[in-house]
Amino acid sequence: MNIDERLEKLAERHEALAQTVEIIAGMQRSNEEHLAQLTQAVQELKTTVQQDGEHIRALVRIAEIHVHRLTHLEGDTP
Repeated sequence: MNIDERLEKLAERHEALAQTVEIIAGMQRSNEEHLAQLTQAVQELKTTVQQDGEHIRALVRIAEIHVHRLTHLEGDTP
């Protein structure tokens, strides 16, 4: 193998590596976009769960008030 053949082979390998790097970079960008979407979805879910917790606590408090009121109306002492 002479020098020209070696240079040609190196150029081919260089091109193949450059293409591989482009593919990997594209995959990385796609993964970053997907991760950003997942992060946003998790944040929205966290907010929803917190709101649900607040609503449940409010309903529990209302139920406690009603039980207390009914207990007093029936003449029982708490």
